Amino acid sequence: MPGTRKLGKTSDQRRAMLRQQVTDFLDTGRMETTYTRAKEISAMAEKMISLGKKKNLAAYRQALAFITREDVAKKLFDEVAKTYESREGGYTRVTRIGPRRGDAAEMAVLELV
Repeated sequence: MPGTRKLGKTSDQRRAMLRQQVTDFLDTGRMETTYTRAKEISAMAEKMISLGKKKNLAAYRQALAFITREDVAKKLFDEVAKTYESREGGYTRVTRIGPRRGDAAEMAVLELV
């Protein structure tokens, strides 16, 4: 797991949450969440995109081990990775959008560049 942010969860809950959020993010290309979660999701999504750029069976199986839906993994390897073939990194952007109304948590928008 990248970083040392615990996000208020146990390790198995944190891994499950990150897997689901990375899958949803790669499916839609945009996500609104807290700033600390966005930074964690960004790191994991960039690793998945790097796997997608390799375009071999081993990379596909590694991506499937993390991504929760097979259609998203196929989209990652067929569509998303093609758009970033000439780019060496920095596939995501995290933009702060201010505090959340209920608990004043710092919110951010995570999007594919």
